[in-house]
Amino acid sequence: MKRSQGQRRRCPIFHLGIFCATLCLPLICAHATAYYVVVAGLGGEPEYQQRFTAEAKDLEKIFKASGPNAQIYTLIGQDATAVRLRDTLSTVAHSSKPEDDFVLILIGHGSFDGMVYKFNLVGPDVSDEEIAELCNRIPSQRQLIVDTSSASGGAIAALRHPGRAIVTATKSGTEKNATVFARYWVEALQDTSSDTDKSDSISALEAFTYATKKTATFYESQRRLATEHAVFSDASGEPVRDAGASQGALLSNFTLLRLGSTQQAANNPAKLALLAKKEELERNIDALKYQKAAMDPADYKKQLTAMLLELARVQQELDK
Repeated sequence: MKRSQGQRRRCPIFHLGIFCATLCLPLICAHATAYYVVVAGLGGEPEYQQRFTAEAKDLEKIFKASGPNAQIYTLIGQDATAVRLRDTLSTVAHSSKPEDDFVLILIGHGSFDGMVYKFNLVGPDVSDEEIAELCNRIPSQRQLIVDTSSASGGAIAALRHPGRAIVTATKSGTEKNATVFARYWVEALQDTSSDTDKSDSISALEAFTYATKKTATFYESQRRLATEHAVFSDASGEPVRDAGASQGALLSNFTLLRLGSTQQAANNPAKLALLAKKEELERNIDALKYQKAAMDPADYKKQLTAMLLELARVQQELDK
């Protein structure tokens, strides 16, 4: 199936306008839900099947422990079919609200024929365009798709959508060897050292940075030529490996997992509103930093100082 020019490319101004509006969306509802869909695709060989299943189960355990506002759907084994995936994403589409977060994580093998990427499932595979269509129906205005499969870079063009960050284990559809990126993506959520800004939470960008470094170290330790190069895209333009310009703003603001005091606050009804305010301020600070180059230095400093002072006040209230 050939993609139209409209599917391949979006108007940068339109895309960035919607993106910025989504990034600065106030976190008004303290009880917003995070929906996680984790899929362990067809392994083909026992070794891969066991690995994919174990990684999916680890993620399920991590997300279930994250708090009462997490809804987790895990498809493994004979449940990892195109029909079950369609049904699950349809359920999320009917249950979720614009203020909710949505995360789809694909673990397994993929293929790319030069035009269409497909994720390998039990029975018929599912194409990048179908995944995109299903996710487009989900009203959540902040979405994250993490495709850790081989050839996953070939899906980026189809998956792009305002308010959606995309992480793939490979930079293109031509990197077709089995990947190890999923292993380190899971590890990033288990290792508190991935919280590099010490915010008691792990963002999608922090997880990406951790996983890419660990993946590179794996190939170096094995003295093997790296056959996968993870990239991300959360704005218009080519996918990248490092944050810069507009790329990375949504990824850095997308909280995957809360830790320590932040997780305790998420589980405390009396502190949910404060936590919502804290996370809103952190998002606005990051958004401001991405606008720095186009701002008057004095105005930038004034706005940043005001936000930092308010953040300190809210954090003080949370720590009581």
